[in-house]
Amino acid sequence: MDFNFSEEQRLLGESVERFIQNDYTFAARQKIVGEELGFDRAHWKTFAELGWLGVPFAEEDGGFGGGSTEVMLLMERFGRGLVVEPYLGTVLLAGRAIALAGSRTQKERWLMPIVEGKVRSSIVMTEPAPGAGSDPTMMLTTATRSGDQWIIKGRKWFITGAGVASHFLLLAKTSDDPRKGLTAFLFHKDQPGWRIVRRIPIMGPEEHGGHCELEFTNLEIPDENRVMNVGDGLKFTQIRLGTARLTHCMRWLGLARRAMDIAADYVATRQTHGGALAEKESVQWLMGDAAMQIEIGRLLVMRAADKLDRGDFARKEVSMAKVVVADVLHQAIDTAIQLNGARGYSKDTPLEWMYRYARQARLVDGASEVHKMVLAKAFLKERQDFWNWK
Repeated sequence: MDFNFSEEQRLLGESVERFIQNDYTFAARQKIVGEELGFDRAHWKTFAELGWLGVPFAEEDGGFGGGSTEVMLLMERFGRGLVVEPYLGTVLLAGRAIALAGSRTQKERWLMPIVEGKVRSSIVMTEPAPGAGSDPTMMLTTATRSGDQWIIKGRKWFITGAGVASHFLLLAKTSDDPRKGLTAFLFHKDQPGWRIVRRIPIMGPEEHGGHCELEFTNLEIPDENRVMNVGDGLKFTQIRLGTARLTHCMRWLGLARRAMDIAADYVATRQTHGGALAEKESVQWLMGDAAMQIEIGRLLVMRAADKLDRGDFARKEVSMAKVVVADVLHQAIDTAIQLNGARGYSKDTPLEWMYRYARQARLVDGASEVHKMVLAKAFLKERQDFWNWK
């Protein structure tokens, strides 16, 4: 692996850094007002004009032609600026899935408006029990073919960003085949036959557009809006989930770094028992360990990103990064709160807000326990080859 950034990558990172610190008033965001993730809708057009919405897409799709390294340069910085979900949900999850699996016609209709900043999108997969969660083969929402149309019936929930999305990627059951029984589809918010039942209240700060429960009664989707072949839904989830999980990790690392920034600023100036907190050995142990764990997380993410960019699914590498970085995020924020004392527990800093937000990390896109099962199965199958870096 080459850890040196190209000139183009360096300039991309610097431009985002300037935006976060200046145009997005980084310093003013020391206080979070309200529960929804801070997001200025006026800046979405700026994102498009700067080309950031097209970073992970091919030039023929109106994009920058970047890979996972370029995405990490964006996401770490967005995470530090607490600007994460709108970009993640619209561009990196739904948009990238269309780019990787959609036809040329589908890209022109469904992806280009995303790259141009005209619409936002959402992925519709998770269902209430006993439907699909971490196991997509338990899908209960059905897609039944009727001529050139597919009729969708079922229920989904915890669909991030559904309240503001225009383009949706839906996974539904098309047969009882355990391996070829799911299919992916695209639909627009204005199509009849579905509704948002509610915006589900959550423990942490809200995502832009919420986490919504959806009901499908008779949504009709033309066959031309089917993604990949009938029965390729499981393959589609692998295409979508690998990059999704890794981009979660990227923004979490940015959030962790922001927490450590807040802690470092405070312990450097707070005086106690004859000196600054930063001079105390116990404080240094906490900060040193958290900083080390963040760097370990970054190395795991870059390792997985490198494999993804080489065309590998990188299943175990992504799982390792997902488990470790989720824990790192919690550790960094918890450390920052501890070092800030009562100030960290108050709303004078974003730390309590970040702490509640961080709890989801060990759950979203596969609970940590599920990923550890994936790793155990890989190890039992590969044994010493598990650690092969070829």
